[in-house]
Amino acid sequence: MPATVAVTFEPEGRTIRVAPGETFLRAAQDAGIDVMATCGGRGRCHSCRIKILKGTVAPPTIMDTVQLGHEEVREGFRLSCQTPVVEACAVMVMPPIAEGGHQILSCAHDFRADSRVGLDSGVEKRFVKARLPAEEHHQTSDVEETLAALGGGAGEDVPLDVLRRIPTLLREADGAVTVTTFRGKVIDVESEDTSAHKYGMAFDIGTTSIVGFLMDLDTGEQLAAVGNLNPQAVYGGDLMSRIAFAQFNPEALKKLQVRVLAAINAHVKEACDQAGVSPAQIYKVVIVGNTCMHHVFLGIDPTHVGLAPYAPTVRSPIVLPAKELHLRVNPNAAVCFLPIVAGFVGADTMGVILATRIYDSPDIRVAVDIGTNGEVVMGSRRRLMACSAPAGPALEGAQIRHGMRGAMGAIEKVEIGGDVVCSVIGAVPPVGICGSGLIDAIAKMLDAKVLDSSGLLRVEERDLLPSAIRDRLIERDGERQFVLVWAPESGKGEDITITQQDVRQLQLAKGAIYSGILMLEQVMGVTNGQITELMLAGGFGNYINIASAVRIHLLPELPVERITYVGNAAGLGAQMALLSETERERATALARTIEHVSLAARPDFQDVFVGAICFPGDEAAGLLLSGAE
Repeated sequence: MPATVAVTFEPEGRTIRVAPGETFLRAAQDAGIDVMATCGGRGRCHSCRIKILKGTVAPPTIMDTVQLGHEEVREGFRLSCQTPVVEACAVMVMPPIAEGGHQILSCAHDFRADSRVGLDSGVEKRFVKARLPAEEHHQTSDVEETLAALGGGAGEDVPLDVLRRIPTLLREADGAVTVTTFRGKVIDVESEDTSAHKYGMAFDIGTTSIVGFLMDLDTGEQLAAVGNLNPQAVYGGDLMSRIAFAQFNPEALKKLQVRVLAAINAHVKEACDQAGVSPAQIYKVVIVGNTCMHHVFLGIDPTHVGLAPYAPTVRSPIVLPAKELHLRVNPNAAVCFLPIVAGFVGADTMGVILATRIYDSPDIRVAVDIGTNGEVVMGSRRRLMACSAPAGPALEGAQIRHGMRGAMGAIEKVEIGGDVVCSVIGAVPPVGICGSGLIDAIAKMLDAKVLDSSGLLRVEERDLLPSAIRDRLIERDGERQFVLVWAPESGKGEDITITQQDVRQLQLAKGAIYSGILMLEQVMGVTNGQITELMLAGGFGNYINIASAVRIHLLPELPVERITYVGNAAGLGAQMALLSETERERATALARTIEHVSLAARPDFQDVFVGAICFPGDEAAGLLLSGAE
């Protein structure tokens, strides 16, 4: 057997040498060829599919058949993560479902009208007139005269790049310069009076998406909001997939870091272009994200975050100069990372806590950030507890047969009466279903008795259903399915269905969130009746139908008026820490007092989780939909 064989990847037309036995996915990733692997290469989705154009490959695996179906396998489609290279061949990397018009949740807040947040960013700009050294016997220097003009209070530890510019700037401007400091340390010197131009950016680096906000540090005004999908998703849709990709592999870690850094720098440029601001006048950046995203951005190996006891390398807040991270803002800008609580409860959770002010509440409140890596915070001013509830990417549409993100063509709402009616983002023919649509569909399928409380599609009892609904409950390729949209009405020429496996994926995802809430209730000794407000945070949480979420037990049995949307609270908290050093310091103090509950370490968690996976029965459903407790 040859040491390597030639494999051509289309549509790039690149030919690389691959050792027989290596999977097509790993070979592509090693060569820098993008192949989307939402499940991290575990054969649990179909995003990495390829089509064999020429040559022979290994026989299909059971996962090929489960994810792609018999027909696609017969046509030469395979999962690249499951298929080893055997001999020289050519394959076509199949593009993911085209998704346009993504809904990236921004957040706007009038900080000028919010007296609770003082505008004390720590960044000061002053236009001063420094005396130039004039006599030899006068023991002074350019830096000393510049600091003297500030009136004292600034340290003498001036960055080297600023030292190099000071002599020319002072003499060209006859000593009249603008000096920028952060917490008393000089970080920039400019000619002329630029004191009115003082900007910062706040970033929320999520597992699925990245959003950024350009802010005026003097006024608190949001000048631009930018965002897009996290480009690391090509290596896995959930945190554990990305950790596994980078595990004990510095080169893989570098790939993840380079992707997120490139995205952040692109967002800086986009925001500055929108607002007509120079990146050189961005003097402070605040970044929040879960523990894995935090570590990867800093180039810290996240391997041990993914291994018991899931300990982060660092929990304390970090402040670094932008040049050390290769951020394209002012090279001496302060890049601030909020603290991590513990485990996967990261800096983004601290942003949520700041934004919701749950720490100052006299009554018990709950903040739930629903996403690929979900977090739950519960408590009041007396006591706060937090846990990580990793739902995985199913709620973002991944690992779902016809799943997609909340973009153009996604089914977002479902009604089931005499037949099925779907509402689609963009009012176009549907091409898939997003997470909020999936939750809505499952809730309505429970009401219509298409599903039982265990999550089983009731194929054996379909004769009891109305004829139009009965015809949609089918078995295909050995799997139970429910047809939401027939092929002629869909935007991709095939039936859009919810499979039995899709239901199971949703049950695991919602079970993670629901069991996290239940466990914190148990540990704190709290009942549903004592919770005055449950706040839904995050991009996904902002779009779900609350009644449907309660119906399937994604959320607890609370009256719907007690459940509120709070939008991108992590992003808002990052903005607060950007504009106010008081808020940033508050985050540091709070992180030391929050009690972290490790769900996996609780002896009763397994029983709670198994119960949380199931759906409520008909009696419970009627109670929930009536709004009673």
